[in-house]
Amino acid sequence: MGGVTLSRWTMSYFAAALAALILAEGLMAAGYGYPAAALAAPETLILVHIVAIGWLSLLMCGALFQFVPVLIARPLHDDSLPLPALVCLVTGLVALVLGFLQLAGQGLPDVPVFPLAAGLLGTGFGLTVWDLGRTLWAARPLPLPARFVAMGLFSIAATAIFGIVFALVFGNVTVYPHFIDMAAMGLPIHAIAGLGGWLTFTAMGVSYRLLAMFMLAPELDRVTTRSVLYAGALALALVILGGTAAICFGGDVMGIIGAGGLVGLGALALYGRDVLHLYRARKRRTIELNSRVAAVALANLGATVLMAVVLLALGAFARDIAAPVFLLAFGWLSGLGLGKLYKVVAFLTWLEGYGPVLGKTATPRVQDLVVENRAMKWFALYFLAVWSATAALLLGWPAAFQGACLIMMIATGGIIVQLVRIRTLADVQASLRCPAGVRQPRLLLSRT
Repeated sequence: MGGVTLSRWTMSYFAAALAALILAEGLMAAGYGYPAAALAAPETLILVHIVAIGWLSLLMCGALFQFVPVLIARPLHDDSLPLPALVCLVTGLVALVLGFLQLAGQGLPDVPVFPLAAGLLGTGFGLTVWDLGRTLWAARPLPLPARFVAMGLFSIAATAIFGIVFALVFGNVTVYPHFIDMAAMGLPIHAIAGLGGWLTFTAMGVSYRLLAMFMLAPELDRVTTRSVLYAGALALALVILGGTAAICFGGDVMGIIGAGGLVGLGALALYGRDVLHLYRARKRRTIELNSRVAAVALANLGATVLMAVVLLALGAFARDIAAPVFLLAFGWLSGLGLGKLYKVVAFLTWLEGYGPVLGKTATPRVQDLVVENRAMKWFALYFLAVWSATAALLLGWPAAFQGACLIMMIATGGIIVQLVRIRTLADVQASLRCPAGVRQPRLLLSRT
């Protein structure tokens, strides 16, 4: 991290994201949305977007504003843009939720919230893509992990464009035939571009760097790593570009998505091989909690792929699609996100608080900011709850699903308490907590 400044608003992104996660888990525990409602019901769409935008996308944006400069050893293009981007994304999500409530007959019928949501979310993601894209553009040729991020930015742009089209159609703003067709047939492309391209592909690229950094493993630039990039990019191009063309010109949309899915499976298999190599080649023999949690999350990704293949073979994928999507969102993406948050918050807090006095006075280590044995219980409870909820979806047990989601919410709350303790230096030995020259980090803002 040498020479790279802290992102002022990253902690604010993390806090907003965690609030959205707790909200989503609480709604699921209360029986809101699927399986109590249909998959396409407005209530389910509210849940999906609170998770996808409020939790996972805000988490990813906050992390990228901090770590894209680390990946390329250059400052962020414009450090004044993350705050308006955050405001637009949060208010846009609120407008989108109100729009879905209108569809359910529970909102204000005369307020054009869908166009408002489209404008706010488009602006928020547009500012994010512009700031991060310009940062990456100035650093060409890009290192390998940064190329994954670049592809992720293309994917979120595509996801946002599809979402804007959907909002304009739902809001009765447009009757353009191609937009109507995109709204009718483009949901799988929208979902794959978001969950597969923006969130999973970007997480893969960032994880290459973070796993190597935190486990003291060599940076990967192998044939398999480049193959993951190329195969993943090809899969996303087939689904997003090919699928869009098929919608507009009457092609076989699902056939193209299937072809992209096969290529994507190959990329995921190679990624798993690379990650195993990182764990085996690490110099840090004792694996820290964040890396153990990442290993469980990666196993959940493999289980998601296996489940999807089995359901396809049995002809039950359409009926049981909620189970693999749930495991992907909460077992893989959320599990990885929570695990890395535990390390990243500690690392950034240590850098902010003790970086200015390193070599001048005695300071704690990063690991002195955390109590892993205490936090490990909450992560274990979280994953047990995720697996139980996934099983309940497969078996059609809605009450068991609600109970598992309640346990997920409790476990998430426990993890959040650990993050707050890290940020407030609550577990640092008193004699080392605040030596001369050290300022207590603020909870939601970083001193740049």
